[in-house]
Amino acid sequence: MPRQTLRIIDANCNRIGEGLRFLEDVARFLLNDADLSHQLKAMRHNLIKSMSRFGPALMTERNSETDVGIGTEISHRQDIQSLVTANARRVEEALRAVEELSKLPELSSTLHSKGFETARFNLYTLQRELLSRLMRQQKIKQLTRLYVIIDTETLDFKGELDAARKTIKGGAKVIQLRDKKYSKGELLSIAQKLVDLCHKYNVLFIVNDYLDITLASEADGIHIGQEDLPLSVIRKELPIDKVIGLSTNTVTQARKAESEGADYVAVSSIFPSSTKPEATVVGLERLRRIKKAVSVPVVALGGINRQNIREVIKAGADAAAVISAVLNQKDIASATRRLVKEIEKEAKSHKKS
Repeated sequence: MPRQTLRIIDANCNRIGEGLRFLEDVARFLLNDADLSHQLKAMRHNLIKSMSRFGPALMTERNSETDVGIGTEISHRQDIQSLVTANARRVEEALRAVEELSKLPELSSTLHSKGFETARFNLYTLQRELLSRLMRQQKIKQLTRLYVIIDTETLDFKGELDAARKTIKGGAKVIQLRDKKYSKGELLSIAQKLVDLCHKYNVLFIVNDYLDITLASEADGIHIGQEDLPLSVIRKELPIDKVIGLSTNTVTQARKAESEGADYVAVSSIFPSSTKPEATVVGLERLRRIKKAVSVPVVALGGINRQNIREVIKAGADAAAVISAVLNQKDIASATRRLVKEIEKEAKSHKKS
């Protein structure tokens, strides 16, 4: 067998092993995803084993000192997603190279081209899942500070887009659209405009209740209640990069939500609420207990205003959700900004202590 052929196989074997190991580590250590990590590990072991049939011949032909390709790679990768894409592509290209070589008469009995083709197509799927999960993780990290619910009934005649723009100007990190009065067609139009606005300013956009509007508008996620479609059903229908929040008011509900795949839980009602006067008030102590019981972000909701928002953050909430404390104010942007400042004060106070 030509020595040059063995060098090509050795180089691509290394690319496959190194690239898959990086992807495996991302799945294992960054995403804590046992299933995805196991699939990548199994692929790496199987491929390297199939190429190890050449024994020491591959190592014998390795000559890294005189390899003309050393130092020629140009890297412009800025984040983990671009690194995942680059390493997946590297492995896919290496698999294709070995797949083609395995069709040569002198190699066809040792390497099986179909196996490398199958691995390549499997990796396309795994790459998509890995990137989707990373995107979802990034969205989950945005669930912090002030979470503003654009409730169409509370707004009355104020425009949803204008209200959202003002809250974003004031420092809101998450916008949720909640509606009980528009037709689905009207609501979709509003949601699509809010998606464009939020993505322009890197703000998370969540739709309340409606799976169809979430999907059609390409929102970042959905928020559901205990009486809505089961979380397991929602998760199957949503793309894997979309987040799901679930309303809870007990530790048991919060733990169940996390175990079933909720990306965050909302705890309500922390205080009496003018928006939902019939809601059960659970208080700050319940919020503390739920925060200790789950590892996903916790969003506090219900009766939160400028006077009590620091108590909510002090009790452990990752974000505080508000409606009337912002939407019912004459200057929405200023009201939002004041709430954000109170959150920042509490965060600074917590760091000092």
